[in-house]
Amino acid sequence: MNKEYVPEWDQPAARTEESTVNKNAVSGVKQIVTIRLDVDMLEWFKSAGPGYQTRINQVLREYMEANRVRAQVEQH
Repeated sequence: MNKEYVPEWDQPAARTEESTVNKNAVSGVKQIVTIRLDVDMLEWFKSAGPGYQTRINQVLREYMEANRVRAQVEQH
């Protein structure tokens, strides 16, 4: 980690339009979290180069949206 960088852990990081994968996202902010992932899965995401956290976020968002739609269909 960059020793000169001191994050403000209590403040969510604001996203700019250019940095969002899904420009229709409601949130607009990112929260710093700690998550435990399988080593092989993390290595696979990292193997595609910089931006692996964004790719993981995109996969999770797509899963969330697909299941949200599925839940709405099941309710009707």
